[in-house]
Amino acid sequence: MKAVMQLKYGTPEVLQLNEVEKPTPKDDEVLVKVHAVSLNIRDWYLLTGSPFVVRLFEGAILKPKAQKLGSDIAGVVEAVGSSVTQFKPGDAVFGDNSAHNRVGLAEYVVLPQDTLALKPANISFEDAAAVPMAGITALQGLQGKIQPGQKVLIHGASGGVGTFAVQLAKYFGAEVTAVCSTRHVEIVRSIGADHVIDYTKEDFAKNGQQYDLILAVNGNRSLADYRRSLKPDGTFVCAGGNMSQIFQSMLLGPVMSKRGNQKLGNVAAHPDQNDLAFMGKLLENGKLRPVIDRCYPLSETAEAFRYLGQKHARGKVIVTVD
Repeated sequence: MKAVMQLKYGTPEVLQLNEVEKPTPKDDEVLVKVHAVSLNIRDWYLLTGSPFVVRLFEGAILKPKAQKLGSDIAGVVEAVGSSVTQFKPGDAVFGDNSAHNRVGLAEYVVLPQDTLALKPANISFEDAAAVPMAGITALQGLQGKIQPGQKVLIHGASGGVGTFAVQLAKYFGAEVTAVCSTRHVEIVRSIGADHVIDYTKEDFAKNGQQYDLILAVNGNRSLADYRRSLKPDGTFVCAGGNMSQIFQSMLLGPVMSKRGNQKLGNVAAHPDQNDLAFMGKLLENGKLRPVIDRCYPLSETAEAFRYLGQKHARGKVIVTVD
């Protein structure tokens, strides 16, 4: 089979489309013929090995020790292991293999059955592949913190996580304000945002508005800015952004939360089969619509990564596998 391999850290030019042995599922694994893969910013960090802290987390300083690119996949089950009970050959599925050292940018991939969910029949493979990591991050960033009628701000609303967060916040009954650039205003409005702030024209941290919940999925604002925009009992959740913003929320958030009733922290999103099935139901019922910017064939994976690395994608970047 064909698979995109990464033998060293670097720019997209280090990627190679090679012929490799087709995997065989173990007892609890499912062999999936891949139809579509979505790229996440995590993939860019793993490709480039930058920022350096990524290499520390991976335990691979000089070169990647495992093929992990392309965690979000959608395809059709071709074979199952002897102990698999949830799926059978012919089932259309989607899932997240980020917890396992399996390259998703390939014609076939083997995954434990608990990483997958059935793909809704009325949803394309491309749409299904767009969901797992970005959609679950948005869901886990909002769940347990959002209430109907609340005012919610989504900072970085036009990216992969942000476009899901806007729609999920509306589904949960919130009044949603989205922050994005000029070129993304209309798409953010089209997915349900009640108000849109174009950050090139207005600073949300200086307009005097306050929110019950702020979900930051992009940007480089300080915790002080976010705190100023929170109601006295509001909640701030960091689900992405630059390393400085992420570490501020991890290290300073708990400390600042002790001063008053505001809560500031981050979400450490993780794959969850129940959450994936929940997102599948929303897709099936038309409550959720993945936003896809561009699709590339597997042979043009390097070009897909070049576009991803510009960090201006509107929604998701997809690689299709024929």
